Amino acid sequence: MNAEQTKRLSKFLSYVLRHDPGSIGVELSPAGWIAVDALLTASRKHGKPLSREQLEQIVHGNDKQRFAFSEDGLQIRANQGHSLSVDLGYEPAQPPEVLYHGTTHKFLDSIRQHGLQKRSRHHVHLSVTQETAAAVGARRGKPTILTIRSREMHEAGCAFYVTPNQVWLTEEVPPHYIEFP
Repeated sequence: MNAEQTKRLSKFLSYVLRHDPGSIGVELSPAGWIAVDALLTASRKHGKPLSREQLEQIVHGNDKQRFAFSEDGLQIRANQGHSLSVDLGYEPAQPPEVLYHGTTHKFLDSIRQHGLQKRSRHHVHLSVTQETAAAVGARRGKPTILTIRSREMHEAGCAFYVTPNQVWLTEEVPPHYIEFP
């Protein structure tokens, strides 16, 4: 599978597993899981033929580790970024002193006024490194990196969760916890 095919199929999986499983006639469990065989069959029926080997290549080769197999390898789900109602079962965790968020200049005025909002997603996504935040922000243009005083937020009672791929999640980030460049 070439890089373009991998990218296209990864976007397809993101869409199905995070936003619209019904688009291929499947449902996710309350925890966001779907049987691998059901996903492969439905994908094939909807014009996106995908083998188990290709799926494994996408899951294990994805630099952002967006997807995970269950321990027995029979189910798959997205690690975060859902617009659907799912309970991923992540336990509250104490964040590091600071975390980072990548965005672009055009959103800074709104963020200064309202902070970081989850909007249609379940959580705001934060990164451990500036490099990761920069890569996220670069998807929409020249990245701007915001520093989030996450430990201070946590001490004030804000809950944080960490995914298996080290993305930190929180409900919102009020503007007074954000350090702007």
